Amino acid sequence: MEMLFEEEQRKIQAISDRLQRDSNSIAVLVINKDGQEIARSGQTKDLDITSLSSLFAGNVAATSAIAKLIKEEEFGGQFHEGTKFNVNISVVAKRAILAVLFDSNSSIGLVRLRVRRASEEMTKVFDDLVHKIQQQQKGGGGSQAPNIAGEITDDDIDKLFGE
Repeated sequence: MEMLFEEEQRKIQAISDRLQRDSNSIAVLVINKDGQEIARSGQTKDLDITSLSSLFAGNVAATSAIAKLIKEEEFGGQFHEGTKFNVNISVVAKRAILAVLFDSNSSIGLVRLRVRRASEEMTKVFDDLVHKIQQQQKGGGGSQAPNIAGEITDDDIDKLFGE
């Protein structure tokens, strides 16, 4: 993903992998609000990830518009129940979308429990990334991130998270 530093991408991937395993789900996708993939875990080789990511992002955008119309905060989660598969969609840190595809080998309760923990962990990673970028902008240096001081604007941060 553009501008997502390697360290943060590895952390998001590890959280995604653990969520997929602990929730006994089929697949987990982490995407930005523009529908660009950040991480994927589980059985994804037969899935059209590009189309699913775009549709999940559109779904979240549509429900966000519904929330605004009824003067509600953004809906943090959605659940779609099918005959073979179910999908749990969550907004993480108001910046990313976490989609979990699961079947009867798991339950919505288990998925929601594990998603809650994973969302908290991912929120910390995203918050740390924003802080790192802001420190780079201020010339505060940083650990392993490339020297990008003065090159990243607030608009770039918004683009990073699909806002």
